[in-house]
Amino acid sequence: MVHATSWDADPEPLAVDSAPLPEYGSGSLADLLPTLAAGMAVPGMTAAITELTPADRNCVFLIDGLGWEQLRAHPDEAPYLTSLLGSSRGGTGRPLTTGYPATTATSLASVGTGLPPGVHGLPGYTARNPETGELMNQLRWQPWTPPAKWQPYPTVFQLAHDAGVHAAQVSSPTFETTPLTKVALSGGTFHGRLSGEERMDLAAEQLAAADRSLVYTYYSELDGAGHRHGVASDTWRGQLMHVDRLVQRLAEQLPPHTALYVTADHGMIDIPFDEDHRIDFDADWELRAGVALLGGEGRARHVYAVPGAANDVVTCWREVLGEQFWVASRDEAIAAGWFGPQVDERVHARIGDVVAAARDDVLIIASEREPKESAMVGNHGSMTPAEQLVPLLEVRS
Repeated sequence: MVHATSWDADPEPLAVDSAPLPEYGSGSLADLLPTLAAGMAVPGMTAAITELTPADRNCVFLIDGLGWEQLRAHPDEAPYLTSLLGSSRGGTGRPLTTGYPATTATSLASVGTGLPPGVHGLPGYTARNPETGELMNQLRWQPWTPPAKWQPYPTVFQLAHDAGVHAAQVSSPTFETTPLTKVALSGGTFHGRLSGEERMDLAAEQLAAADRSLVYTYYSELDGAGHRHGVASDTWRGQLMHVDRLVQRLAEQLPPHTALYVTADHGMIDIPFDEDHRIDFDADWELRAGVALLGGEGRARHVYAVPGAANDVVTCWREVLGEQFWVASRDEAIAAGWFGPQVDERVHARIGDVVAAARDDVLIIASEREPKESAMVGNHGSMTPAEQLVPLLEVRS
C-alpha cells in the first residue's frame, strides 16, 4: 500500500474516467426529495427515481453514516433494518449513491435542494471561497459566509410548503438556526427534540398533521461513533442497535397513506494508523510543492495551487498518488461528471485545481493543520462502494 516513489518503474495512474460515478439523475440522494414531491404534485418536481411509488405522506429518516455495505455486514445488530433490505429503492433491493464527495455537508445539501453538488455549490467538507481566497468549512460554516449567496436555490421543503404540502424537519435543537440547515433543509417548520425517541414520535405526529405531508428527521450519533472509534468498534455496533430500534419505533407509528424512507449521507471506511495508509501532506514536500491551500478531507481532497502552478501540481499528485487515488484537474473532474452533469459558474472556482479521490484504503491527512480530522478512525468522502452506497429502505402504511 506504499504510495508511488521515484524509483517505481513508470506506475500507471488511475484513469479519471474509471472512477465509478454517482447515479445523478436516476438514483442519487439529490433525486430523492424531487421524486417524493413530484408524487405529491409539487410543481416543477421530477420523479427521477422511477422505482418509487407515490404516497400522500412521505418521511425521510436520514441516519448519518449508515452505509449500505456497513448495514449489510451487521445483520445481528440491526435485525429490523436488515428485514427491510429487500425494500430498498422501491423493492429492487438496490442502494442509492450519495454524490461526490460522499460527505455530510454535500449530501445534506443534495438531499434538501434536490440538486447535485455542482449546482448547489457545497462541493466538499472544506472548499475555497473564490471571493476571499479562504477555505470555507461548509459543515461548521466557518468563516461565516452569507448563506443565500453561497447556496441561492430554494429547498424542496420550501417548494412543497409553497404548494400546500405540510413540510417539517424534526432534528436536534442544535441545528435549528445553523447556516447549513438554512441553505439545505429549511422550509415549512423546524421542530427540535433532543432524544432520538422524541424525534420518532414527533415525526409521526407531523406526518399525521395534514393529508399531504413531507417530513424529514435525522440522527447523527452513528457517524460520530464511526469517526471516533471506527465501524469495527463495539461503540459503533451499539449505536447501530439503537438506530435499529428508532426506525422500528417510527415505522410502528406511521399514519395511513405514508411512505417512510430510511437513508444516509455516506458510508464509512476504517483506515489503519500507519504511514502506508495515512500519507501526511504536512510532512511530504512533494505533495506540498506549489500548493496554496489544501481543502476537502482525507479521501476527497481539493487542492488549490499557487498561481501558475496548477499543471505542475496535478502532474506531481498523479505521479505520487495515481495508483491509489483518482487524480484529476478541475476541468477533468467537471468533464467526467464527478460533481454532477452541470457545474454552475459560481461553483467552478470552489472546486480544487486538483481533485483527488481515494480508491484504496488510504488517506491524505494533514497532521499539523487538521489534527482532529487526521486522528479519525472512520473516514469517508470518495467514490468507492463503501462510501457511496446508501440504503433507501421503505416502510408503507
